[in-house]
Amino acid sequence: MNTSEKAELLTQQIASYQRCAVALSGGVDSAVVAKAAHLALRESAVAVTARSPSVPASEIEEARRVAAEIGIRHEIVDTQETQNPLYIQNAPDRCFHCKTELYSQIELLVAAIDAPLIINGANVDDQGDHRPGMIAAKNHQVRSPLIECGLTKADVRALAQHWNLSVHDKPASPCLASRIAYGEEATPERLAMIEAAEAFLRQQGLREFRVRYHRGDIARIEVTPERIVPLATDPLRSELAKKLHELGFRAVTLDLDGFRSGNLNNFVDLSAIRVE
Repeated sequence: MNTSEKAELLTQQIASYQRCAVALSGGVDSAVVAKAAHLALRESAVAVTARSPSVPASEIEEARRVAAEIGIRHEIVDTQETQNPLYIQNAPDRCFHCKTELYSQIELLVAAIDAPLIINGANVDDQGDHRPGMIAAKNHQVRSPLIECGLTKADVRALAQHWNLSVHDKPASPCLASRIAYGEEATPERLAMIEAAEAFLRQQGLREFRVRYHRGDIARIEVTPERIVPLATDPLRSELAKKLHELGFRAVTLDLDGFRSGNLNNFVDLSAIRVE
């Protein structure tokens, strides 16, 4: 099946929903779903983005821009996951509590705008990872059209290019809490520290990186291997250290293993996690 056929398959699948709300993060997966929903349902589809301390302000603006680019109606909902003690304690099931709050807030919105079905951007490749958020989606009867159509991350990238979406090559950008080591509280203050630190790195021209938070206000910076030496070389090294100390980090480290998405999962036994 070529990309055009996959695009048709996805739009037909979403058309069968009749009315829906797309959980739009501003990333490529949900952008592709939002595009397909707009093509399939026009005014019967709405995109919804969460606003909270766990979402960088830049991602909110990206979601606004992408929704405008697509032409889909766009709503912002405020979520309160950072007021939930189960979220703040930052156990490996943190994402379950975050997504539960997200889908609960979207449900309140869609009840008022007559779009009873929520859909997300989960794809086939997401099924093999530790994704407690997908259990929250199941609990709220959220549909995943990319999975239903058997579409992978590579398919999503191809579809984004097919539809000329500006985010087609955007790196993955999970929520800020994903940078905090499990067991360390995911407080609004720490989320703000991470957001500001990553904004500084982005200003230096970096695209794929993370600022991880570890116990004792330690920052562990991950960048792609070719950026390690420039980042460890003055004047950028000293500017980076100074900036992160100003933000509240007591120690600033550079991970020589380089950028690895989701590597905090390696620090815990995920097989022991049970989420209902």
